[in-house]
Amino acid sequence: MAKKSDTALTAMINQDRELSRREKMSVVWNLSVPAILAQVTSILMQYIDAAMVGGLGAQASASIGVVSTSTWLLGSMCTSLSVGFAVQTAHQIGAGDERRARKVMKNGLTAAILFSLILMSCGIAVSSHLPVWLGAEPAIWYDASGYFFVYACSLPAVQLNSIAGYMLQCSGDMRTPGLLNALMCGEDVIFNMIFISRYGVTGAAIGTALAQAVTAFLMLWRLCACSPALKLRRGESWKPEKEIFARAVKISIPMGLENLAMCGAQIASTKIIAPLGSVAIAANSFAVTAESLCYMPGYGIGSAATTLIGQSLGAGKKKLAKSFALISVLMGCTVMTACGVLMYFLCPAIFAMLTPDPQVRALGVSVLRIELFAEPLYAASIVSSGALRGAGDTLIPSILNLISMWGVRLTLAVILVSRIGLAGAWIAMAIELCVRGILLFVRLLRGKWLK
Repeated sequence: MAKKSDTALTAMINQDRELSRREKMSVVWNLSVPAILAQVTSILMQYIDAAMVGGLGAQASASIGVVSTSTWLLGSMCTSLSVGFAVQTAHQIGAGDERRARKVMKNGLTAAILFSLILMSCGIAVSSHLPVWLGAEPAIWYDASGYFFVYACSLPAVQLNSIAGYMLQCSGDMRTPGLLNALMCGEDVIFNMIFISRYGVTGAAIGTALAQAVTAFLMLWRLCACSPALKLRRGESWKPEKEIFARAVKISIPMGLENLAMCGAQIASTKIIAPLGSVAIAANSFAVTAESLCYMPGYGIGSAATTLIGQSLGAGKKKLAKSFALISVLMGCTVMTACGVLMYFLCPAIFAMLTPDPQVRALGVSVLRIELFAEPLYAASIVSSGALRGAGDTLIPSILNLISMWGVRLTLAVILVSRIGLAGAWIAMAIELCVRGILLFVRLLRGKWLK
């Protein structure tokens, strides 16, 4: 199935006639559905961990919540490297140069292994100190450190899973990453059932790490042995190429710095929230997890936009690329708005599933409902960013994200949290997401990325 999908997408982009609006929407949607599945299933793993650990009490949930932004930081660094090589792969496939695309892929896999080992070492080194630095209560230091330590050890699997999935997506195979990530959820449940009962909070991290490792192996096998465009051929060199790495650095460094600064801002937000106590930390963590079901469809559509814009520009079709970008943003806003409306009414039931603590439930529901009003413009920021990424335009969007996160969200959070508690942090978040959406969508409309 992947072979047919990959070939059909490249052939459609390179054909002479202009696609109708209906055909373009169909292409965006067909690519988005498996990408949305991949994103949603990754979040379901967080739900699984949260629900299974939530039964251990508010302190156990807070142990994961206090280091969650730090795990996102390391995971986002893995994503930044993956995108730097995957976007080049999409450009080469769009241009019809599959041999060159495989060269990019092999350079990317080599870089991924080395980079993830460095990240893993850094994560292990800080794991015992991190909860203290974040201002967490002493009662949760041990569990929080253990959870982060195991996550750091799993980073090679996280990185290989990420780069293999992005490579498959940029080749036009959106289905395989979606199916394998769905399978990962089932693996996570099984492993968690085995390890949480024995090791508590740390057991949840072990279960997730093992699920990541199994999925990374399957994703690499699909990429290297089965992908029509990217599977390994005998006689083709693995020798690193300076031009490929230079291009990857140009794309990845702005993304990496953006993710570093944005996750740093989220870590700072956690530090602002930490003095409010375990109930507030747990409620904040559960609210973030619950809200992710709304924005993950946007990331799925953004991934489809990256593939379509990357291959369209590789084929020299700028008008088609811009059309795909606008259709993707419209679709993302529609889907995420609908998800936000549903979540507004369903969140009490979702929190009941995640935690038995009534205080955590009540506070989580109240703050989540504040942010849901920002979903339409949040969608615009996510999908616009994905479209710009497909063109390799990462520097200016990164700067815009930083201005929004540090200039708006953190400034407002410092002012509001001291006055109205956790709700202040979520009001600040909602305002900032709207600002970010406007900035990135204006960047997309101006069209400089096409040049």
